[in-house]
Amino acid sequence: MSFWRALLREAGLTRSAEVDSTEAAMPASDDQFEESAAVPEQVPASAGGVAGQRPLPQRTAASATVAKAPTAGTRAASLERTLQSLVERLGTEHPDTITARNNLATKYAQMGRRQAAVQQFELALGEAVAVYGEDHPRTEIIRENLAWALEDVGCPADAAAQWEILLGQRESQFGPADEDTVEARMRLAVCYRRSGRVDAAVAHYARAIEDVASTERREELRLGMSAAQSMAGRYEEAVSQLRMVLAGRRRRLGKGHLDTLAVHHRLGRAYTQAGRADEAVEVLREAYRVALNSSGDPEVRRLTMRLRRDLAGAYNAAGRHREANALL
Repeated sequence: MSFWRALLREAGLTRSAEVDSTEAAMPASDDQFEESAAVPEQVPASAGGVAGQRPLPQRTAASATVAKAPTAGTRAASLERTLQSLVERLGTEHPDTITARNNLATKYAQMGRRQAAVQQFELALGEAVAVYGEDHPRTEIIRENLAWALEDVGCPADAAAQWEILLGQRESQFGPADEDTVEARMRLAVCYRRSGRVDAAVAHYARAIEDVASTERREELRLGMSAAQSMAGRYEEAVSQLRMVLAGRRRRLGKGHLDTLAVHHRLGRAYTQAGRADEAVEVLREAYRVALNSSGDPEVRRLTMRLRRDLAGAYNAAGRHREANALL
């Protein structure tokens, strides 16, 4: 655990339950290798006992047999009532109100009410800055929640603005190699890429690759970097990154693993983009052969069809039309 997460745990700040699909705006084909969107974190209630992360009172065994489990909608309605009551009694800039607003926004995000989540996180962040200041751990949690929510709603430029602040704070406090600093830099690179700032994205991917400790995370970063380089027309550099990832995944997972084959496919497409048709044919043909021998997995079967299509395209690009037609 990083120092930052340890600090948050000591402060009693915990992560809420897993969300099925917080990043519907994520994965396109180039994004599926990057870390999926995190779950917004809930800030616990203060000692005064206001509802937040604190669990609801437990039902007795007898009542539990007849009462229906609360739905997401009823939980959200309860959080809405709690927030409204706190606003009326304590005002918008009371710590308990900020807690309640953050937790309502978290529930909205879990329910897929993305715009409503962004709106409440923005309000909570403004209130937290006014009460706690920019550098307080609770403000940091809410800012990160907002950044994830903005990514989720398809606003990468706005999300980047929040990740820039988080990156600066974490780098100055914990250094560039802290896992949460690297996480912020990676998310900033992703948002830069998605908002068209590809040169800035490449620079942050490169720095994160230097600082990250995990082999798997380094592979994710190289894949994101290759996508940004391709967007910038830097195909040779993209090929170089993909070759490194492919070699690593073959050693770690085996050549027939879905994650390895997906990178193998991307490498072939990168050769096609770079105008290296003969090498594209060679790479895609090898990937197609491996996929055919590993097609018990439904996902591998789907990838095999895409490999067949792209191999035919590579054959055509290389002027080998008879072989292309045999695949179509």
